[in-house]
Amino acid sequence: MHAAKTFSAKPSDVTRKWYVIDASQASLGRVSTQIATLLTGKGKPQFTQHIDCGDYVVVINADNLQVTGKRMDQKVYYRHSNFPGGLKERTLREQMDLDSTQVIFKAVRGMLPVNKLRDARLDRLKIYAGSEHNHNAQQPETVAVKEGK
Repeated sequence: MHAAKTFSAKPSDVTRKWYVIDASQASLGRVSTQIATLLTGKGKPQFTQHIDCGDYVVVINADNLQVTGKRMDQKVYYRHSNFPGGLKERTLREQMDLDSTQVIFKAVRGMLPVNKLRDARLDRLKIYAGSEHNHNAQQPETVAVKEGK
């Protein structure tokens, strides 16, 4: 009696699709988890841990991003210049005024596994502040993000 063989995808087996997600449909966390799932390819039946099976994701309306509670003023982004006393901080509201695409990028980057595939996955993420994007030639599918309770 033969045991069933475990399927392992090869890089040549991967077919990538294009998806469009509207960031104004749901909160930042819900949108980011949907994006991270599509970038990793976890929803595909041929998903393999060590092969990048993910798809391309185009995010529109980053300027109209929704957050719950008082996060606009209480969520803080930190960075350090590596000099003494060089800790800089910026609230979510300040970051949205400067560059709203970075908010989504940082949220998705934090949800992806830290390995050699992360940079390649993030290269397939295209974020636009408005509702226009220049990827219509790829015929992207629109994905609706479900809002929770």
